[in-house]
Amino acid sequence: MNKLYYFILYIVVLLHHELVNAQELNDIRLGIDNLIEMNFSPLAGKRIALLTNTSGRTRDLELTADIFSKTEECTLTSILTPEHGFYATAPAGQEVGNDTLFSVPIYSLYGKYRRPTKSMLESCDIVVVDIQDIGIRSYTYISTLYNVMDACSEYGKPLLILDRPNPLGGMIVDGSIADVDMLSFVGIVPIPYLHGMTIGEFALFVNGEGLLPKRNGKNVKADLQILKMKHWKRSLIWEQTGLKFVPTSPNIPTVNAIRGAAMTGPIGEIGSAGIGIGTSFPFQYCASPDIQPDEFQAYVKENLQLLGIQHGIDKPYSAGIELLLALRHFFPQQFTPDYVKDEPKSMFRKIIANNDLVNALLSGRSDDDVREYINKGKAEFEIRREKYLLYPSY
Repeated sequence: MNKLYYFILYIVVLLHHELVNAQELNDIRLGIDNLIEMNFSPLAGKRIALLTNTSGRTRDLELTADIFSKTEECTLTSILTPEHGFYATAPAGQEVGNDTLFSVPIYSLYGKYRRPTKSMLESCDIVVVDIQDIGIRSYTYISTLYNVMDACSEYGKPLLILDRPNPLGGMIVDGSIADVDMLSFVGIVPIPYLHGMTIGEFALFVNGEGLLPKRNGKNVKADLQILKMKHWKRSLIWEQTGLKFVPTSPNIPTVNAIRGAAMTGPIGEIGSAGIGIGTSFPFQYCASPDIQPDEFQAYVKENLQLLGIQHGIDKPYSAGIELLLALRHFFPQQFTPDYVKDEPKSMFRKIIANNDLVNALLSGRSDDDVREYINKGKAEFEIRREKYLLYPSY
C-alpha cells in the first residue's frame, strides 16, 4: 500500500516541484488590490452586498470583508457566503446558518437558501464578489456565483466581480462537457470538468452564452462588470503569482490539494479507493488495502504513457479517468449500475455529469470506448470560451 501511495503522490505533486524550480515570480495585482488603488471609485457612495469568505483577501492577505467594513467610500450592508461558510471550515455538504460579522448580517447561501432572496438584496445597490474558486466544475463556489447572477438579474442589482487567478492556471481545459440533463449544484452549467477560466471569465461565459435560467421564456443576463487583475497570464502556475494560498475549504488546504482534486475527485465518489480525505494529503493519493501496489502501478503507468500523460498535471481529469479504469480492472464488481445507484455513490454520476462516459464505464465497455468520451465536447467549448477570456496566455 505504501508504494501505491507514493506513486500517486508523484503524479500529483512532484511535477509541481519541477515547475516551481523554473519559476519567475510575477507581481500579480488582484481585483481587490486594484479596487483599493482606485480608492473604491467604481463603488463610491454605494451600499454593498459582498459575496465572499476567508479566501477573499488582498495580495497582502488583508481580509476583503474587513476592508469593506472600514472604508468610508462605500457601505457594507451584508455578506453572502457559499458552502463551507465564511471561515471555510464547515464540512462539504453541511448546511451553514446565517450569522453576523462586522456588524452586518451574513446570509448563508448553503443553508435554507442557495440563491439570494429579494430581502437579502434589498438593502444593497450592488453585489460585489471576491472569492477564490479552484477551477473545477464540481466545486460549488461557481454554482453559488451562478445563483447570485440569476438573483441579480431578477432583482435589478448590478454585479461587480473582483477577479482572482484560476489556481490550475488558464491553459488546462480537460474533461467532457456536462450533459444538460445531468446539471446540478455540483455541475451547474455545461462546461468541462476543468474549464480553465477565472471566476470573472466564468461569469462572462454564463452571461454571453445565455446560460442563466430563462425568465418568461426569454434569455436573461446579469448587469455584470469585471475588475481584472494586473500581470496575470494564463500560463502561470499558482507559485509563479507570488500570492499566498488561503485554504478555501477543509479539504482544499493547499494548491496541491487542488491539483489532486482535479484528478482524484471522481474516484472518491465511487468508493473504490481512498483519496486522502481526512488525512494531511486530501485528494493527493489513491490507495486500497485490497490491491497489489506494484501491479496497479505498472498498469496505470503504462496506460498514462500510452496516452502521452507523463505526470497527470497537464491532463489531470483524463489521468483521473485512467485511474478509474485501472480500479475497474482490479475491482470490476464496483463498477456496475447497481453498485453506483445508491447514495452517496450516485454523486459519482453528478460529478462526471456525462451519460455516455458513465454508461460506458459502468456497462463493461472497453477502456478505449470509455476514452472516446473523456473530452466529449471540449473542442467546441474551447472555441466558445475564447471570446470571454480576459488575459493573455504568455
